[in-house]
Amino acid sequence: MPETRQGLGALEIWLRAAMAKLSPVSDTPRLDAELLAAHALGISREEMILALPRLTVPEGADALVERRLAHEPIAYITGIRDFWTLSLRVTADVLVPRPDSETLIETAIEHFGQDRAPRRILDLGTGSGALLLAALDVWREATGLGIDASPGAVDVARDNAERCAMADRAQFRPGDWGAGLTERFDLILCNPPYIAEGAMLPRDVRDHEPASALFAGEDGLACYRRLAGEVGLLLPPGGAAIFEIGFDQAESAGGLFRAAGFDVALVHDLAGNPRALLVTGD
Repeated sequence: MPETRQGLGALEIWLRAAMAKLSPVSDTPRLDAELLAAHALGISREEMILALPRLTVPEGADALVERRLAHEPIAYITGIRDFWTLSLRVTADVLVPRPDSETLIETAIEHFGQDRAPRRILDLGTGSGALLLAALDVWREATGLGIDASPGAVDVARDNAERCAMADRAQFRPGDWGAGLTERFDLILCNPPYIAEGAMLPRDVRDHEPASALFAGEDGLACYRRLAGEVGLLLPPGGAAIFEIGFDQAESAGGLFRAAGFDVALVHDLAGNPRALLVTGD
């Protein structure tokens, strides 16, 4: 990295050089550089920006940039990802929580309105626990259960429940979707694998995120077929299940739930893309 220039602090010069290096692999190279530097310093990005003129380049910062140049997601490098109002730990055992998935929480809030609140919440394929913990942050009297086939993911979710002071309300355990569950839940949240085998993906996703949480057979619908047959056993009258979908799966995935006897409403995200299915019954 370059030496200090007159009028610029050492860290600002490093950030500009890091941004230039990261531009070919990132749509947000300055943000990436700032997050990596703050992580190396052991402080928040906001704290770093306020103190920027006084800071020197932290040890290990260049090594973090090299990891990002190999397309490793920032969240895996720093071990932290913000979702909803929460700051969650993430590892390579779980998908990186994405802002688009907050659409499921917003849909649940709109569905239940001000006069009703879910008391029991189920998160199928919970990963980091992001959806369940976000829902429990909204409905402070509720309790919930998160299920994931990956023991590593369950460990991450349990740790996040502790981080968010929700361990007394959120239980996580390994499982095979809804198999063996006899309880019914007012709200079911689910971001299942929905990518078709062989689909082209960015290197950040393809090379680093867990394939078991991404791919769902040749057409990307394998998990929806399974879930359409199980959700009726898990929802009480008046309950709702909300499933994330791919941008082109509104009809195909929605048709599976309609064929199982459910009412299905399509929900778009803030960018106007099809993002979720709101599934309800009698």
